[in-house]
Amino acid sequence: MTAPKAPTTAQELRGAGLRVTAARVALLETVRAGDHLGVEALASGVRERVGHISLQAVYEALHALTAAGLVRRIEPAGSPARFEGRVGDNHHHLVCRSCGAVADVDCATGAAPCLTASEDHGFVIDEAEIVYWGLCPDCSTTARSS
Repeated sequence: MTAPKAPTTAQELRGAGLRVTAARVALLETVRAGDHLGVEALASGVRERVGHISLQAVYEALHALTAAGLVRRIEPAGSPARFEGRVGDNHHHLVCRSCGAVADVDCATGAAPCLTASEDHGFVIDEAEIVYWGLCPDCSTTARSS
């Protein structure tokens, strides 16, 4: 028995109720191929794939992809928004204080214990955002050697 095929990017867009355009396909693929990229880097990646696209069109497409749950927007303090393709789980991020590198990190213990707040104040909690700050390996090596 053959394994079911993963949906194509176009099928994912349709499944999310979005129109399939070359720009949206290229943007979603660029987000997934990248590593917590900002809007400028994403626009460059899309342009490499499909040619000219305005920055405004990239912002609009990112808004639609984020609202549809196909892309996740993160905003570490002091940094511009970045986008990632890892959605549907409750993972966290490591951020380098020096160069701004971002890496994913899973919840520390099992099934998202961070979603159980000590006091919820009547909120229905569906996501927690935890950011670990420090120096990435490259920056910590540079800091030690200087």
